[in-house]
Amino acid sequence: MERNSLPVSVWEEPERVDEVLRAVDTRLDGKQAAAWSRKRNRRILNVVMKHAIRRRVLRTNPLPKGKEATTVTKTSNAVDKRSLMNADQAAALLDWIRRRPRGGTRLHAFFATLYYCALRPEEAVAMRVQDVILPDSDTRDQWCELLIHTATPEVGKQWTDTGEIHEKRDLKGLAEGETRTVPGHPALTGILRQHVEDEQLKPGDLLFQGETGGILAGSVIRRAWRSARKAVLPPHVFESPTGRRVYDNRHTRLTKWLNDGIPPAQVAEWAGNRVPVLLATYARCVEGQLPDLKRRLEAAGDLPEPPGAG
Repeated sequence: MERNSLPVSVWEEPERVDEVLRAVDTRLDGKQAAAWSRKRNRRILNVVMKHAIRRRVLRTNPLPKGKEATTVTKTSNAVDKRSLMNADQAAALLDWIRRRPRGGTRLHAFFATLYYCALRPEEAVAMRVQDVILPDSDTRDQWCELLIHTATPEVGKQWTDTGEIHEKRDLKGLAEGETRTVPGHPALTGILRQHVEDEQLKPGDLLFQGETGGILAGSVIRRAWRSARKAVLPPHVFESPTGRRVYDNRHTRLTKWLNDGIPPAQVAEWAGNRVPVLLATYARCVEGQLPDLKRRLEAAGDLPEPPGAG
């Protein structure tokens, strides 16, 4: 490595810096990397340069600064409207998963929870039975309540201290140890009540388990969702962004809440986001409110007639 590594002094040569930047902006197949990847790679490079300066290996940061560094990596958090599912598509996908011969009912309960409560997949797989408050079956109000307090994303065995595929983390976007509560539609209440009964789950058990009783694997989730899309959606819709990712269940629900007129502050609390982030992400997807807004603007009246106007 020492023989084949260039000396640190080459960072003082602009041509070399440009070569490195072109490399981190390019995929192995020679095509340009996605905007988010380019931005992340350059951010990592900057961290390395700052570390080198602290260790007195470099005197200054040789990477571009200001507009020169960011103009090529503009990104947007806005959700693509084409990824959202309509009610008929969501119902058909959930029904196909429910009728799936292998583990269909378990996976149906999982995907229904994502759809009705806008959970992130890593939050849903971490839930315990005791995290769901189900009303009595004879109660008039059949809304359930989900307490979300942990996420277990898949990060790979080589990246965890325990050697497990999943890593236990606090909720994304919230302070350490913070929780949030999400209401569950009565339709979801019935699904989860039946799921707990069928699986004979105890309060401390994982709510959604794999076939061997462990955490539900991401590969199983993604494979089931892709199979459902391929079986249910017409070919041109299957090839489109509509519901392409499991995460699109969350996008669809959050957009629906906003379109239904639920205040953004409330939606942000249920989603575990800050209001500015929520609006920046979903503002382009909010629709159907223009007629009501026009009526409200008309009700405010026009300019008063000037005196003596005929």
